[in-house]
Amino acid sequence: MSNHSPAISTLPHDKELVLKVIPMPADCNANGDIFGGWVMAQVDMAGSVLPARIAQGRMATVAVNEFIFKQPVRIGDLLSFYAEIMRIGRTSITVRVEVYAERMRSQGSYTKVTEAQLTYVAIDENGKPRALPPTQAII
Repeated sequence: MSNHSPAISTLPHDKELVLKVIPMPADCNANGDIFGGWVMAQVDMAGSVLPARIAQGRMATVAVNEFIFKQPVRIGDLLSFYAEIMRIGRTSITVRVEVYAERMRSQGSYTKVTEAQLTYVAIDENGKPRALPPTQAII
């Protein structure tokens, strides 16, 4: 977590807000910060929102291409998850997720705490990859 993210006063306008959540004490590690695995699970859920619109059916996370923890997440932070589609293939969709924390003691100021890139694949009832439907009217 050596990459310092300075506080900013506005959130991204070129990405879609897909999730907001406040971590609770049960989500903490022994150091008092939020478990990285908890953050990863939230990013996976947030990352699936846009692909779900396109896949129109079952899909699965097939890759976490990049995951960077920039700053610790603390109890009481209001986390905002922003997503954007990076690539749409025949069966897969790659999404970038950025997570911003509004610290309890500094309302109106945001710090990027995590960024990730994930790939989801549309699957059929047997768990096999399937072609995505046409996307002209979906996005």
